[in-house]
Amino acid sequence: MQRDASKLRAMGERRGLTIGVALLAALALTGCGAGVATAPATPGMNPIASQASNEPASPAATLRFRDGLLALARQDATQKHDEASCRAAATHFMAVADGREGASIRARAHYNAGVAYQRCELAREAREQFTKALAAEPTFHRARAELALLDFAASGGKNFDAAIAELTRAAVVDAQFKDATSLVHLGVLHLKRGRETPDADGLTDSQRAKKYAQSALAVDDRALPAYNLLALIHLGTAQRKAEAPRARGSLDKKRLDTQVLELAALVCSQAIRKDPRYAPIHNTAGMIQVELGDFTAAARSFDEARRIDPAFFEAHMNFAAVNLRFRGFAPAEVAYRAALALQPNDYDARIGLAHALRGQIDDRNMTQKVAEVQRELTKAKQSAPERPEAYYNEGILTQEYAAIAGGQQPEHASRKAKELFGVFLQKAGADPTYADAARRARERIEEIEQIEGFMGHAEPMTEAQRKAEEAERKNRMAEEEARAGEDEQAPKPATNP
Repeated sequence: MQRDASKLRAMGERRGLTIGVALLAALALTGCGAGVATAPATPGMNPIASQASNEPASPAATLRFRDGLLALARQDATQKHDEASCRAAATHFMAVADGREGASIRARAHYNAGVAYQRCELAREAREQFTKALAAEPTFHRARAELALLDFAASGGKNFDAAIAELTRAAVVDAQFKDATSLVHLGVLHLKRGRETPDADGLTDSQRAKKYAQSALAVDDRALPAYNLLALIHLGTAQRKAEAPRARGSLDKKRLDTQVLELAALVCSQAIRKDPRYAPIHNTAGMIQVELGDFTAAARSFDEARRIDPAFFEAHMNFAAVNLRFRGFAPAEVAYRAALALQPNDYDARIGLAHALRGQIDDRNMTQKVAEVQRELTKAKQSAPERPEAYYNEGILTQEYAAIAGGQQPEHASRKAKELFGVFLQKAGADPTYADAARRARERIEEIEQIEGFMGHAEPMTEAQRKAEEAERKNRMAEEEARAGEDEQAPKPATNP
């Protein structure tokens, strides 16, 4: 058996300029192992503020403001966002902000300086500039929105209520529904919070998110993050309908609402026609195609997202997970390595890489590959010792290959594998996420115990008999995985998109 779980995670938007909000939707495809991912934001998601036209500015301030905008444009053109260039761009705007210009001009200069700092993840400096922008002009909605998002990130993505309150003031009160960016951020937060209890206006969080996405598109029909949000809302609606309790006694299987999924796919196609270079919409299209069962198209969409944006961690993860479904171990390995280059401590990527490497083991590379897999699993356990997946995967590696590649006695390898499966079961507990893998782990423990009992009463096996036994076991494993794959062709959506 190969890796027993992969997750498709989809982030609602990709942040290229500022911190923004990441919408995480976990779509479980199997049962216990590596993961697939989400999406950061996109250039244009947080627009640069232009110099205010209702206030006169000195020629020197106008020139410095223009130089700052050109510096940010050069960053976009070259995709070079190093700290030196970010600080240099910010310096132009700060020269304007520290001058004798009007409040509106100073507010926009501080804001743009904050955006420049955000590009290089200089959060402290960015916060200082956004705070000054809001102090200069208390109704400047973009600065308020950015501060709300920074506070939300600082809370570990948990303080939804405070962030939604501030974003509502920015998008609804200050901007009066006229800023597509703030509306999208507000919709994303509502969708991520996911309250199903209607508010004072009778709307659930999902309905609120839809309202804000539609409002953003009314303001700007080329606001691609709004299309992306709307597609994710439709996807979540289809998932919730599939999870809704069926009538008592009904024998009908869960069915995804294909009409809603096709509507989500249509939203994606409309956005792609407007701008095919927006990576998150390709990632979202891939998630929808997974739900529709078109895994080949999903792989193409994920691959396009990662081609457009090589720093798109979640697209690498999603592409790798889909490839694992069809034993595409080599391309999955490449994608997981790309993901780990971006986030070296990501547990799911580490487990996924171990699985992809294990799938490539053969008689010619066994010793080398087994050692590589073991190294990845050891790193995974070190990074998150409380998680169970690495122990399950190490149990499989030990049971199937340790005696052959490592020179261990078969009984020692089997005993070690049984211990690892036991640790996995202990750490997994009653978590339903690991139910399928727990069942398979118990089956493997039972198999090992049966072999131990048999070996205790039988003559020692010859080398030829041992190899025949190993080959038979691998054949049974392959058949089991094939059957499990058939059962999982209908994706299992997560309840919280």
